[in-house]
Amino acid sequence: MNLSVRTVATALAVGFSVYFAARAVWWTVQPTAPLLMIAAILLYLVVILAVTLVDASDGARMPLFWGIVAVIAGTAIPTMVSASLAPESLTAPFATWYIGALGVLAVVCIVRRRSIEGWLVLVALVIGSSVHLGVTVALEFGLVGSIMWTLVAHLLVLFWDRAVRDTEHLADIQRAVSSWHATQLVRQRERRLRVQYALDVAGPVLARTVAARGHLDDAEREAARMAEGRLRDELRGASLLNEAVRESINAARMRGAVVTVFDEGGLDGLDEQRRSEIRDELAGVLGEASSARIIIRAARDERMAVTVVGRSGVLESADEDSVDLWHEITRMR
Repeated sequence: MNLSVRTVATALAVGFSVYFAARAVWWTVQPTAPLLMIAAILLYLVVILAVTLVDASDGARMPLFWGIVAVIAGTAIPTMVSASLAPESLTAPFATWYIGALGVLAVVCIVRRRSIEGWLVLVALVIGSSVHLGVTVALEFGLVGSIMWTLVAHLLVLFWDRAVRDTEHLADIQRAVSSWHATQLVRQRERRLRVQYALDVAGPVLARTVAARGHLDDAEREAARMAEGRLRDELRGASLLNEAVRESINAARMRGAVVTVFDEGGLDGLDEQRRSEIRDELAGVLGEASSARIIIRAARDERMAVTVVGRSGVLESADEDSVDLWHEITRMR
């Protein structure tokens, strides 16, 4: 049967708690106030079980209320135990049970992500046992062990949290690398498709030009012009193109428009879904354009991905007033 780390830790905490409680009731000398001793034992059992088990699913942090209760119990129990015994019985084996017991309580508080409360329980134990037994006697009867347990628990929690953060960071890096690799595979496939498309477009025209030794009729010259434009688009603006954009550009050229595409990285950093949306919007804009000259530019900009400018004059030196189309497509939706 596989047990989780949390289950094993919980079982150990409960086991040690029961051990110290059993040790407390193994009286070799009758307490002067047995009810007070029993009250201290019951208080300890209630608090240790609560801080161990309350909201402990999935390593949840212990509620602050129970952390405060643990500190109060750690302050009260040494006094309650000492007050229930005669002075000569304070160092009896059953009388010093609270030293180890409160050490376990401090450790549980720290493991439950209440480090301040755990250290306060330990401080209360050190002060209470030193007052009632003396520092040297308290150290001899287990105070050193409780201090070491608490310190080791605190260091283990720190190292564990750091290991968890490092693991999560490595997982994030692995996901990013996997995503980048998948993106590169998609882009490689796109480049292969573009090269194949360019060859399909230019191949027949080039073959015909070579066969005719450059002597082409008007229809063939028009086909060569269209093929040249498509090749230029594939080279200058590959990331802006999909079938819809290509058809819209081809339709604009068929009616005599001069279409120029410049891709300067305007779509870099965008996910494929947003790239697809931008291309669809671009195809729609081009489908409705009636300008004689259309310039499509995807510049590196924090806000804009693509700018479409249409001018009524074919010459680049045409007056600025000839601009009859201006459409910007933002990077974000």
